Amino acid sequence: MKTISILGSTGSIGTQALEVAEKHNFRISALSANTNISKLESQARKYNPECVCIYDKSRYSQLKQNLSDTNIKILSGMEGLCEIAYSVKCDTLLNSVVGMVGLLPTLKAIESGKEIALANKETLVAGGKLVTESAEKHNVRILPVDSEHSAIFQCLQGNRREQLNKIILTASGGPFFGKSYSELENVTVADALNHPNWSMGSKITIDSATLMNKALEFIEAKWLFDLEPEQIEIVVHRQSVLHSAVEYKDFSIIAQLGVPDMKIPIQYALLYPDRMECPTKQLSLTDYGTLTFAKPDYDTFRCLTAGIEAIKTGGAYPCLVNSANEEAVSLFLRGKIKFPEIGEIVSSVLEKFPYTEINSYDDVIKADSSAREYVKNNVKLNI
Repeated sequence: MKTISILGSTGSIGTQALEVAEKHNFRISALSANTNISKLESQARKYNPECVCIYDKSRYSQLKQNLSDTNIKILSGMEGLCEIAYSVKCDTLLNSVVGMVGLLPTLKAIESGKEIALANKETLVAGGKLVTESAEKHNVRILPVDSEHSAIFQCLQGNRREQLNKIILTASGGPFFGKSYSELENVTVADALNHPNWSMGSKITIDSATLMNKALEFIEAKWLFDLEPEQIEIVVHRQSVLHSAVEYKDFSIIAQLGVPDMKIPIQYALLYPDRMECPTKQLSLTDYGTLTFAKPDYDTFRCLTAGIEAIKTGGAYPCLVNSANEEAVSLFLRGKIKFPEIGEIVSSVLEKFPYTEINSYDDVIKADSSAREYVKNNVKLNI
């Protein structure tokens, strides 16, 4: 029986992963949540893991009390996430937490030799060099869970890697496709959270609206597939049916298609290399009828431009733009800044910070803190 641990089990990816796990009779070794102790408790009682972790330490006592009638070990904070990642035995660790907190547990899991199913973008965006070098050193496989990266991974199967020409990352375009920069001035939080195709958490949904999510995926793809930035093309595909594609040296393009349901890439990562029936709908191309493709608007969606420029320049810049974006999205969700200011803030760190290298986890933390302090101290709030 396959055993898995899930970091971020109460979020969208985590809950769908548990559906997949239940269908295929996986054993759940450990679960974690950020703040949702009621959902984590419910999951713990249903799946009876060895341990659970609540990242918010202020909720630790309540969770411990709630599960006092069980033998489940209760952990908290970053220490708890790292204990799950390093010490709890499992075949695969699914990392689906949101934000920079995902990096250190990923590194710890790699050190312990666990296979990684990666749904945390920031792990590779902020620490791509550290993660890929450690994975190679410890002979650990990183399996992508993002639908786009999973599609690329699937399209590479059975082909010679050296014959790859480029990859094509598809983007839904979010709720504001076709809008001009000036038209985004009065966008509300509700508008930005109204994604046309996917149901996701608030942070990643805002990232989809700004196209920052595609910038992050661009950076991830560079590390996952050992590519030069010039080998990555972004194409807007509104239907989210063709999840991404690979072009080979003969200009043949192989694509992966499916309904827009994250259970497909989640299951592929957890069952790889096997393919089995998935708890989702089958794709009917005739129901869609038409699939469309367009170029991104790099002028309007400045986060996308900034993220690509960050990885082209290298060093700490991907970490800096990511951390600045996290702070800016938080400000927007709290009504402190306007929607277009997210892109302005993210772009500004490329000018404000000198080039520095990332050679250690401490370097990542330093860059992360610097970008966050910059945003907090320099952004004029619309209060």
